[in-house]
Amino acid sequence: MNWNTWIRQTHRWVSIAFTVAVIVNIVALGTQEEPAVWVGLLALLPFALLLFTGLYLFVLPYATKWRGGRRTDVRGTVLE
Repeated sequence: MNWNTWIRQTHRWVSIAFTVAVIVNIVALGTQEEPAVWVGLLALLPFALLLFTGLYLFVLPYATKWRGGRRTDVRGTVLE
């Protein structure tokens, strides 16, 4: 598995973790009078990882074009 595929898969799985953390946060806010501080901070780690992996995936096509590389589709097939 190449580096770009690994980053893309990580981004997908971290997005699921972020969604679960936000749902847990909403449930905790609704059920407790004074929720613990760590529940509010629960979504920050996945959010930071999503930020970095998302920025990498956003810049990737521009960096490839800037380096003069060949254009490929998602599966790695060279586009003419």
